[in-house]
Amino acid sequence: MIMKKFTLHCKFCLALTGYLLMTGLGFAQSDSSLIKRVPIDSTRQNMNMDAVYNRPFLLMNKLPVAIGGYAEANTMYSVTDGVSEGFSFRMQRMTLFVSSTVAKKIKFLSELEFEDGTKEISLEYAALDLEFHPSFNFRGGILLNPIGSFNQNHDGPRWDFIDRPLSSTTLLPATLSSVGMGFNGKYFTHGWIFGYEAYLTNGFDNSIIDNEQNRTSLPEAKENPNRFEESSNGMPMFTGKIAIRSRKLGELGISFMNNVYNKFQSDGLTIDSKRNLSVFVLDFNTSFLKNRLTLNTEVANIWIQIPQNYSPAFGNRQAGFYADVVYTFYQKPILGWEKAKLNFGIRTEYVDYNIGAFTETNQEKGDDVWALVPALAFRPVGTTVLRLNYRYEWHKDLFGNPPSRTGAIEFGFSAYF
Repeated sequence: MIMKKFTLHCKFCLALTGYLLMTGLGFAQSDSSLIKRVPIDSTRQNMNMDAVYNRPFLLMNKLPVAIGGYAEANTMYSVTDGVSEGFSFRMQRMTLFVSSTVAKKIKFLSELEFEDGTKEISLEYAALDLEFHPSFNFRGGILLNPIGSFNQNHDGPRWDFIDRPLSSTTLLPATLSSVGMGFNGKYFTHGWIFGYEAYLTNGFDNSIIDNEQNRTSLPEAKENPNRFEESSNGMPMFTGKIAIRSRKLGELGISFMNNVYNKFQSDGLTIDSKRNLSVFVLDFNTSFLKNRLTLNTEVANIWIQIPQNYSPAFGNRQAGFYADVVYTFYQKPILGWEKAKLNFGIRTEYVDYNIGAFTETNQEKGDDVWALVPALAFRPVGTTVLRLNYRYEWHKDLFGNPPSRTGAIEFGFSAYF
């Protein structure tokens, strides 16, 4: 019954979105003054906390609702230690977002995402913003936890790399959305911007150490269908971030997340000790040469309390990073696109899912991955990108055996619409 209602709800959302699009197209054909597209350059550097609203929207006449979205797809051929599963296409995701100005200084934004065709449908964002002052705003609903930069600024068209960073998706659970509320704000002074966010939300559950991967995995908690309905243990999770940005130097962000993740009480009786989870992330982005050269990096550290009777395969410490460097080597009109760009980029990334050593032998644990990804990207406009990536990956198992090696060629696109 619940699945049926959800399906009907999705069909209604799609029908409404289609109606608005067709109505908008009708306005455009009859009177261009009745429809307005608010474009952006998806490569432009803004504060990461603003990314959720810094998107291209379609406005229709005086309708207080703006709509938009993006899609991304690619093809891939990969080989691991000489073995290949062949050539395949993948529709990674399509996202629809609807924004509304409810009243003066009151806004609502929702984001519905379809992953791998319709394999997974999720309401990724649905939050109300009330602005009391630029330095003090309330936000509540399904929101993006401000842990690192990528979780906030994850839209496909913004990136020249097809795959999302390993440290953001297999270490941190990007894209991480949670139900809750809190406050955010910005303060401007002498060319500097100071921003902060602080939210209490529903948190993780025991699935991060009780899962089919048989290792510590924060992303596994996203599979819990009840996490938008209730807390797993009644203890709210805190996520906070402070950021500082200079037009000349770039943006530095420091974020922290803390949560008791396990169920420790049942019907008022203590059934387990509280087990804590802490995440610390440092992110930085900047640009040089009039935005022709950009750097984007993020470093994450995770500490988790693991029961003593668990296998050494479950790590109580994890860490990882990624660093992207992208250079625009050609920027001239191409085939009628006045601001077309050709970019070359390279990503270096590393994740260690189990930091430490075996107690019995004092041998360092493995279970880590290195990857190197050169990329070539063509941007006919700022909101659309064609991407060619080559991915080379070294994966070492828990016992430190010689690493398996994977090479993959990927080509795809991502575009706002």
